[in-house]
Amino acid sequence: MQFDQNNPVIKLCSMGMEMEGKAKPEEAKRLFELAWSKSKTDFDRFTSAHYVARQQKTIEDKLRWDEIALKHALRLNDENIKGSLPSLFLNVGKGYEDLKDKGKAIENYNLALRYSDALPNNEYGDMTRNGIRNGIARLQS
Repeated sequence: MQFDQNNPVIKLCSMGMEMEGKAKPEEAKRLFELAWSKSKTDFDRFTSAHYVARQQKTIEDKLRWDEIALKHALRLNDENIKGSLPSLFLNVGKGYEDLKDKGKAIENYNLALRYSDALPNNEYGDMTRNGIRNGIARLQS
């Protein structure tokens, strides 16, 4: 997916990722939350919510933000977003798995699998496909 580097929300998320890389999670969280507060479109909301989710301290809070990101991604009628859906559903599925809600976890893992054809054939795609398969396998055992 191509991101507009002139978009202020994308700039803030990029800065937040830099802070993550420098082991400054509180600064990263502040930047991601600022990006969320400046978000006006579903694309900006999907992007910023995805990063806000990464900085949450509880499973419930992370899941809430993952679901917000997914909700906004699903509103976009954009072929480029389809490659993000498997990862978003995987994140939501893992949240439900961690909360011991097997039904919602498997539902989201199966939705991730349904969209997995949109994943690229690269390391990211392989990692996401493996995560989906592993999630499903854990819940079937």
